[in-house]
Amino acid sequence: MADEVEDDNIIFVGTKAPMNYVIAVLTEFKKNNEVIIKARGRSISKAVETGLLVIKKFMKEAEIIEIKVDLENIIDDKTQKPMDIPAIEIYLATPEK
Repeated sequence: MADEVEDDNIIFVGTKAPMNYVIAVLTEFKKNNEVIIKARGRSISKAVETGLLVIKKFMKEAEIIEIKVDLENIIDDKTQKPMDIPAIEIYLATPEK
C-alpha cells in the first residue's frame, strides 16, 4: 500500500481515543480536500470508527472515496521472525472549494 502520497494528509490511528483522530481528520480537512486514515492490526476498527464518525456526524459533505486493505510484512521485535499484519487505508474527500 505504498503510494507516492504526501505524508501531510495522512492520519495514523493507534492507541488513542477515536475522537482524537476525528479532530485530527477535521483539522487536516481545513488544509486538504483529501485525507487518508491508516491503521494496522487492532487499530483497524478504530480507524473505521473514525472515518464513519467524520462522515456521519461532523462533515456530512465528506465521503469515502476508496478503501484499501492489505497485509504488511514486518519483523517481530521479540522473535525476529517475519509476520503479516493486516492494514487498512481509508481515503476521505470533500468537494472542491
